[in-house]
Amino acid sequence: MIELMTIIEMAAVILGLLSVYFTVKQNIWCWPTGLAMVVLYIYIFANAKLYSDMIENAIYIGLQAYGWYHWVYGGRKKNQLPVSRLNAKGIILWSAVIIIGTAIVGYFMSNYTDASLAYPDAFTTVMSLVAQWLMSRKILENWVLWITVDVLALGIYSIKHLYMTTGLYALFLILATMGLIEWYKSMKHEKKAESLVFLA
Repeated sequence: MIELMTIIEMAAVILGLLSVYFTVKQNIWCWPTGLAMVVLYIYIFANAKLYSDMIENAIYIGLQAYGWYHWVYGGRKKNQLPVSRLNAKGIILWSAVIIIGTAIVGYFMSNYTDASLAYPDAFTTVMSLVAQWLMSRKILENWVLWITVDVLALGIYSIKHLYMTTGLYALFLILATMGLIEWYKSMKHEKKAESLVFLA
């Protein structure tokens, strides 16, 4: 008989794949499927004692709701949000947030909980939150962060014997690479269309 935790992890994996696929395609369904996935992963990560990941997914609930709204109404005229990029100042700022956030979360989890792999888990957690925020703003660099997170997560989750989740992150890595390529093309297409409108 299949254990309840296995069924929950299977459901989370399916929802996660759907969510990332819809994100790659810039389809609004990425948000409700993502919301359902993070609720399940709160339970999964609590059971695995990956507390940084558990907290991260709890925060995702708010970020999912924000992203859902922002994708629909975040454009200049309260319309659909276009893909954009970070400038140099933004890259420096978010890099600092990731470094400082990892140090704080890792220290807390290492010293005040029985967390497993405290610093690597903190690093992927903080980077994932930044990536999720950038994704909710449709900023291209979110995919670079997701690719980095996916590579690191493959190691962390395999060590914790979350094999379906490890497989999920291998697929996430492929989808994130596709997302980077597709969003870049979309951004170039949108800029070209804007210039044609301006010239007209």
